[in-house]
Order: sequence, then C-alpha cells, then structure tokens
Amino acid sequence: MNAIIWPEDYTPGLTDNYCSNEVIVAELSAADIWPLLNTPSRWPTYYDNASNIRIDNGKGPELEAGVRFRFSTFGFTVESECTEHVRPAAGQPGRLAWHGWGGEGDERLDVHHAWLVEDLPRNRVRILTQETQKGGPAKTLAETKPNPMIKGHQAWLDGLVAEARKQKSSQ
Repeated sequence: MNAIIWPEDYTPGLTDNYCSNEVIVAELSAADIWPLLNTPSRWPTYYDNASNIRIDNGKGPELEAGVRFRFSTFGFTVESECTEHVRPAAGQPGRLAWHGWGGEGDERLDVHHAWLVEDLPRNRVRILTQETQKGGPAKTLAETKPNPMIKGHQAWLDGLVAEARKQKSSQ
C-alpha cells in the first residue's frame, strides 16, 4: 500500500498535532470516491463539518494543483491551496493534498491535509486521510481527548463512503 508524501515542514511527529484515519471497504473503487472528494462543493452533502466553501481563481468546481479555496471547519475559516493533485488511474493511487491556514499570532493555524485513494485487490478501495498542524490551536487540539480531528476525519470518511455507496446504488 502507498503512503502520503509529506512536505519537509509538515512531517508527522515534528508538528504540533497529527491525525490519521483510514478505511478499506469492499464494492467501491477509487473512481467512485474521487468525484466526491475532489469537488469541495459536494463535501457538505456527506460531511456536516465542512461549510461555506468557495473556490477562488475562477476555477472549479473540481480541485487541481494550485487552486485556492476556503471553507469553514472545526470552528475555523481555512484558506487553502491545493498542493498535490493526482487522479487515480490503473495501478496509481489518487492523491489530493492542500496547505490550509487561518488566524493570526498565537491563534494562527497552518495545516497540511492529504488524502490517498487507491484500489486494492478483490474489489476494495482504501481511503487514507492524514493531517499535520502547527500553531497554538493545533497544540490545543492535540491536548483534547479524544482528539477532535480524529473524530471529525472519521466522520468525513464514513460520510464519504456512505455517499459513494448511495451514488453507486442509484446508477
């Protein structure tokens, strides 16, 4: 199985907070998952912790490398730029990542949020999402038990899988 590609400044274990969530499910493919993940305007349809989504640069509705966008999540408005964008293909996982930031001074939060979507043998798909964070809010999140990022990202994965199954059954 493949791994997330990390920018040097966001290596897990060397930031203030890190979370990792993963699911492997049968009867879905990367092709079923990708359109739901790669189109931010669809996120609120299956994940209630994403709202007020706007894509800048006159781009969209899908993400691509260099696209700037913003959304609200975990009580923050996050300005973001897509830094990695590789569509899934035969033998190649889909990769999506963005740098996000918000706040100022002690309340500044910088994140690298990455996704990997890959087909596995026996008609399965693996969806991995990991995020590293730096700044005062990240330190607070890391000390909160249970970690709200892990809970929130699991809800994102669960909603993504449920929506993909719903879309597939309606075809």
